[in-house]
Amino acid sequence: MNKEGKLLIFSAPSGSGKTTIVRHLLGFPELNLEFSISATSRERRGEEVDGEHYYFISLKDFKTHIKNGDFLEWEEVYRDNFYGTLKKEVERIWAQGKHVIFDIDVAGGLRIKRKFPDQTLAVFVKPPSVDELKKRLKKRKTESEDKINMRIAKASVELATAPQFDTIINNTDLDTAKAEAYNLVADFTGLSKNEK
Repeated sequence: MNKEGKLLIFSAPSGSGKTTIVRHLLGFPELNLEFSISATSRERRGEEVDGEHYYFISLKDFKTHIKNGDFLEWEEVYRDNFYGTLKKEVERIWAQGKHVIFDIDVAGGLRIKRKFPDQTLAVFVKPPSVDELKKRLKKRKTESEDKINMRIAKASVELATAPQFDTIINNTDLDTAKAEAYNLVADFTGLSKNEK
């Protein structure tokens, strides 16, 4: 793989605000970011669009991609629910001369960091508390109580990995978290002070 651009990883338990922060950062042309679209074997939800929210691929095809070594990282997040980053997705973004930004689960984020230690900034977005996470997930109204409880159980495990990341953003106040994320990315990508 051509290793030109930087890799900016935002990982967190579901409901921590990482997606909101990543969308915010994509709104700044000077950061020169492009979103890495993950592949998944799960079904589409609601208004999701293939090639925009995820690359939706069948379980069978996903397993073929694994066997062929097409993924930079992948994981079976829940039974038969695979998520991963296709190598060609990162190559597509680097070919445009841009930096890759990921909104990715904790295990996947750490795998990418291990593969590209010098050009990766791994940021962990920490929610105010597990109770607050549960409230945010319920407010979304996209998943059953069982799914929410699964996510909360997983969150406790994920929170324990925070020290393995380069930096932690405490998302108690969203505006502060967004500003902190912007400064981290600008510094890491070498945006000079007068460009900010």
